[in-house]
Amino acid sequence: MEYRQLGRSGLKVPVLSLGTGTFGGVGEMFSKWGATDVKEASRLVDVCLESGLNFFDTADVYSRGASEEILGQALKGRRERVLISTKATFTMGAGPNDKGSSRHHLIRACEASLKRLGTDYIDLYFMHGFDALTPVEETLSTLEGLVRAGKIRYFGCSNFSGWQVMKSLAASDRHGWSRHVAYQGYYSLLGRDYEWELMPLALDQGLGTMVWSPLGWGRLTGKLRRGQPPQAGRIAQGGEAGGPPVADEDLYRVVDVLDELAAETGKTVAQVALNWLLQRPSVANLVIGARNEEQLKQNLGAVGWQLTGEQVGRLDAVSRRTPIYPYWHQMGFDERNPKPTRW
Repeated sequence: MEYRQLGRSGLKVPVLSLGTGTFGGVGEMFSKWGATDVKEASRLVDVCLESGLNFFDTADVYSRGASEEILGQALKGRRERVLISTKATFTMGAGPNDKGSSRHHLIRACEASLKRLGTDYIDLYFMHGFDALTPVEETLSTLEGLVRAGKIRYFGCSNFSGWQVMKSLAASDRHGWSRHVAYQGYYSLLGRDYEWELMPLALDQGLGTMVWSPLGWGRLTGKLRRGQPPQAGRIAQGGEAGGPPVADEDLYRVVDVLDELAAETGKTVAQVALNWLLQRPSVANLVIGARNEEQLKQNLGAVGWQLTGEQVGRLDAVSRRTPIYPYWHQMGFDERNPKPTRW
């Protein structure tokens, strides 16, 4: 397992972490992802630790807290060996203050996550989305207080737009508070929008990127082929809902090249897609999911080797899309916006 520094923090993380959205299976959305129980989760943790993967990602909204509870039980007796990231901001109750990034909600959310996880600290605490109703100073001063209290070690943001990240970083710098050290966002061969603004921001500001859904919401597992209905997995069970949109032909063009490279390298389609991401600028970690031990072991096979430059180039070409304005316009100013600032 390769380890990388998380942004400009002093924390080293493995390049793969296990996402636990499949733990619990509570609710309409998460029941389609998986229903891993404590026994199964404990076995997945065993496999991860044997491979050197010691980083586990969850969120309070995953299966209405059940994911955190199951992960906490699966990690019992080995907390000191692992890193845990979880998230807050999204709705956790019917009350008007059971959501958002206010001081009121974040303190309660953090305490609830600590209890469900069975730990007294969280290694990396994400704001799951941007709360435009709460001043960023209120959110950041609350996070600073949680850091000083020892309840969280580091914090980051997820699903923010570029200006929202910069507004938060500027406020931290202005007040001398801790900064976001990581950005967790969607990025895959089927969705490279991250490269237009968030990647240059991460490189400029020293944020480590954690990628969620690196297999394009389950579309790059090798189970989807042109002219064939999905036979198994989340997509076959109607799990496309809530996922990033992608045109069928765009998907199949990428899968065609992945098939070619899988044959050349002796790897699976999913392993090739993950390996491509591990060679992208700013990426520190990929959050991989697994419904069972077999899937987990296959995804772990994405590390320990590298696609060649020529192979990376073929995937770059087939997955490239014209950016929205102003990014397509900025591409005409190449000598002042060189790679890897602009991808």
